[in-house]
Parts: sequence; C-alpha cells; structure tokens
Amino acid sequence: MTALLKNKVQLFYVYDPMCSWCWGYRPTWLALQNALKATLPDIEISYLLGGLAPDSEQPMSQDMQQFIETTWQKIARQLNTQFNFDFWQQNQARRSTYPACRACLLARESNKELEMIFSIQQAYYLQAKNPSDNSLLITLASQIGLQKSVFSEQLSAPLTQQKLMTEIDKAHALPIQGFPSLVLTINDQNHAIPIDYQQWQHSFDTIKQILQC
Repeated sequence: MTALLKNKVQLFYVYDPMCSWCWGYRPTWLALQNALKATLPDIEISYLLGGLAPDSEQPMSQDMQQFIETTWQKIARQLNTQFNFDFWQQNQARRSTYPACRACLLARESNKELEMIFSIQQAYYLQAKNPSDNSLLITLASQIGLQKSVFSEQLSAPLTQQKLMTEIDKAHALPIQGFPSLVLTINDQNHAIPIDYQQWQHSFDTIKQILQC
C-alpha cells in the first residue's frame, strides 16, 4: 500500500450513455475495472455524466446523421464493435442525449446505473431503438426493476434536470477530452488518464505510475 492510496483516491469515468465511443470502449473499460479491483481495490470508481446534447424535439440534420453513422462505421472497423445501422432508417433521429443521461442519473439512486447504461446501449446500438424517447427509457427502467410510475414522473422533473446540469458542470470542470474520459483524483488533485480503446494496460500502468505503485 502506497502513501497515496492512504488518501482519498477516485477514478472518474466521464461518459454519455449515447456516446458511440463509450460503447466501443466498453469491453476495455470493463477489463480495466477488473484489473483495478483486483490489484488496487482502494481506488473508488465513480461515474460522471458529461452530457453530449441537450433536449431537442427537432429532427437531426442530414449532415449530423451522416457524421454519426460514419463514426459508427469507423468504430466498427477499428474496434470490431457491433452496430445496427437499421437505426437510421427506422427512427426519426434527434440530437438529444439528456433524456438518457437523466435516466442513468435516476437509476444510480437505486444502484442500477450500470444496468441502465448497458440497457440503453443495447437498445440503441443493437436493437435500433431511440433512447432520445422517454417512452423507451421508461420501458428500459421497468425492465431493470425500477418502479415504472415513479421513474416516469421523475424523468422529466425539474429537480432531475437540475441534478444533471450540476453533474455536467462537475464533469466539465475536470481535465477531460470528450467522452469517454478517465480522471484520477487524489485529494482534489486531478490527473487525466490517457485512454487506449483496445489495451486496458496502458491506462492501468499510468494509474500505477501516478500512485507510485
């Protein structure tokens, strides 16, 4: 045990549930977490919502649709990540991720944030469903065991939005470079951790070096 680990050490994972690079990073992130829990269990792993796109009922522009679809194709080639490209034909896409962010925030209060993230990602990227729609998020919440009526009421509540904006401000105050981002915090001192989408060991080694392990 190092002297640093006797202090408060947190690893923040800053994400958006509708971020395609977060979906691509998922297997590597899970492997990194497992390695940290096995060797550096005193590090507290915390999730922070970064918020890609505010609420909107406007259809996504063709340019933005093409950009995102091209990004999916790039991730699929580089990381062998699965995507269901039928999404673009079967949905009226909107540039709106805050609803999904609020859903994750509410799920966190019941210790189901990770389940909600994965449910949203599966629905979006594999099942060609639209997590910008509250109706889908309410269905997913029910499927992971959250009380449907309570979740539905809280999803659009001003207090939930206020909590989300507070968290987004906190995330953006950290030294992040988009989503996903990793930040190691030691007694309020922040260290940006480089992300390798295919090799968890690189981030792991950087964390160990900072902690002088």
